[in-house]
Amino acid sequence: TDMLAANAVSSAKLASGVGGKILQVIQDTKTDTQSIQSQSFVDVSGLSVTITPSATTSKIRIFYAISFCTINYAQFRLQRNGSDIFLGDAGNNRIQSTFTGAVMNQYEMQLSGGVYLDSPSSTSALTYKFQVATPDSSSSQVFINRYKTDTDSNFVGRSTSVIIAEEVSA
Repeated sequence: TDMLAANAVSSAKLASGVGGKILQVIQDTKTDTQSIQSQSFVDVSGLSVTITPSATTSKIRIFYAISFCTINYAQFRLQRNGSDIFLGDAGNNRIQSTFTGAVMNQYEMQLSGGVYLDSPSSTSALTYKFQVATPDSSSSQVFINRYKTDTDSNFVGRSTSVIIAEEVSA
């Protein structure tokens, strides 16, 4: 068996030329509730992260999990600094979104989560957030982190939502 010479391997030598390291992690958790009834997109309040990449070659990996109940339909979209990213293709009158919630019972919640790797080519502060709309009719509603029925007399719970941004080196 061969042996390595003393000090032949160091963390600096291992790190050189190896990309994909996590340089920083920022997380925001939303524990409060929100009720939304809007045919235009509005912010999911209290659920955003701001991260400043250390290099233009860095990528930003976004992890998210949003807990919600919807009556009829809800459309969610991810934004970076107010611009929509990670959307489905456009087609006729279809709404472009990151994910959609469908008709559900008022006593059911769903957790929609995912991952997106963004290439912003920036060293400026980047704010990632979600917006939601209930565009199909004025009767549609979405409830973040809660059921539609949210009273102390029911055996219903509340949940939490999260968004995480990681800077990944090139």
